Amino acid sequence: MAKTDGRDWKAARRSARERLAAERAARERRLRRRRIVTWAAGGGVAAVLVAGGIWAATSDGKKSPGRTAAPAAAAGAEAGRPPWPRPDDTADRARKEGLAVAPMEGTAVHFHTHLDILVDGKAVPVPANLGIAASGDAMSELHTHDTTGVLHIEAPATGKRYTLGQLFTEWNVPLSAARLGGLQPDGTRTLTAYVDGGRQTGDPAAIELTPHREIALVYGPANASVQVPSRYDFPAGE
Repeated sequence: MAKTDGRDWKAARRSARERLAAERAARERRLRRRRIVTWAAGGGVAAVLVAGGIWAATSDGKKSPGRTAAPAAAAGAEAGRPPWPRPDDTADRARKEGLAVAPMEGTAVHFHTHLDILVDGKAVPVPANLGIAASGDAMSELHTHDTTGVLHIEAPATGKRYTLGQLFTEWNVPLSAARLGGLQPDGTRTLTAYVDGGRQTGDPAAIELTPHREIALVYGPANASVQVPSRYDFPAGE
């Protein structure tokens, strides 16, 4: 019987140890990347589901008997009434808008804007983690962390202009002067944009995001009386 070379045996054993160490290191890197959004997703995803359920339960949208809330949320952001879910490819959509996407937030620019959406007098939730990859390993310079409507701009470089349309692209919800998701103004209903309480004309997607700006989109009956927010109380330090 041929004897096994001791050096070959030791080399094979060393190679196996190195392979196991590399696999452990790769797993640890994946876990670290997931932590980017774990702190936000833990409460944010649950919050958006709860908020979506509340809106659907109180909305006067037409629903057939026995229809559950899940199909409504899965109907897709391109058509239909809210609530509109967060798409899994939200970070990829940010890249198509020319937004920087990286493992962590940028530090060259940091400010917040607030968005309110009112449909037939009811608040529509803005999902948590817009602009953040479902895998948790990438984040757009324009993103959300929760369902408060606060938009975070944390950029790696200065000199860029940010618009409301970029956020809605990340959300996969069409926005223009003639459309908000599947909602369209007609002879009886209107879509109006406001900035700091002042009515805006033109394409709402072109509204610029600036520090502490309050933006409101209002859709509903043309003659309805709606209390439009003119400011938002940002937490201290934001």
